[in-house]
Amino acid sequence: MRRLTRILTALALGGAAVALTSPASAASRDGACDDGEFCYYYNSDNQGSISDFTGSVADYGTTQPSCYDFKGAGAGQGLCIKNNAASVWNRSDQTVRVYYNSNYGGTYQDFAAGAKGNLNASLKNQNASHEFGPAARTNMSYGLYSASGGTITCGFDGYTTTPGRHEGIDIARSIGSDVHALVSGQVIYIAPGANGSSGLSTISIYNSSLDKTVIYLHSAPRSSLAVGQTISRGQVIADEAWHGISSSSGAHTHVEMRLGRQTHAAKSVNDPVLDNPNPTSFWNSQGYNVR
Repeated sequence: MRRLTRILTALALGGAAVALTSPASAASRDGACDDGEFCYYYNSDNQGSISDFTGSVADYGTTQPSCYDFKGAGAGQGLCIKNNAASVWNRSDQTVRVYYNSNYGGTYQDFAAGAKGNLNASLKNQNASHEFGPAARTNMSYGLYSASGGTITCGFDGYTTTPGRHEGIDIARSIGSDVHALVSGQVIYIAPGANGSSGLSTISIYNSSLDKTVIYLHSAPRSSLAVGQTISRGQVIADEAWHGISSSSGAHTHVEMRLGRQTHAAKSVNDPVLDNPNPTSFWNSQGYNVR
């Protein structure tokens, strides 16, 4: 009898120990939109199958069995969620940003904590990543010119009347405006240039930690700028001008991101091949909206 009592007592204590040490159940990707999660719906108005998340995802994948899929019952169940979602419910306590491109790039839509609604026309069935608690970003045109910013006059690969593939982003404000470095690094090349079609100017700044070079064309380099100099983000490096442009009405700064250490911009005019990747995700990673 005493032995049976000891066994029962041990089992009871063991059971209590197990109960005390077992972790609290955490929300999992089970197709139910639980408190603390961000959820995609296959259909508009929060209808159809659900895909639920507790954190940011930069790339959903596009094929089963490795993709993030819709898990809940209803239309869309089992499909990969990339470019397939129509509405969301943000049950987390943070803003969640849905992006058009993978790696948190391209156009986006923010959903405040607790918000539910449809993805807008640019993102419905065009969702490729989402980010919890996205950092505030500065418009690229403000970063380049500060003050009241500028205007993007030609985007990446944005030629419409000029033959070739545009390798950078053109931003204009007004002749003489201060041009600020968008990314820190070391000056590795300067061509002063001059106003007019034959006077192209170049400033190349290499960031070794990113292994990227940011190249600025057409603006007049400051006389104090020198090869080998270390440049801080936001430092004034040039004045807007029309170096390498036939008319003053076309004054702007061409900003180009190149992979690795590069002293010269890629060829654009009359070149049908793109040498640079789309830079949107890079500029987003540096805290800029491409606007």
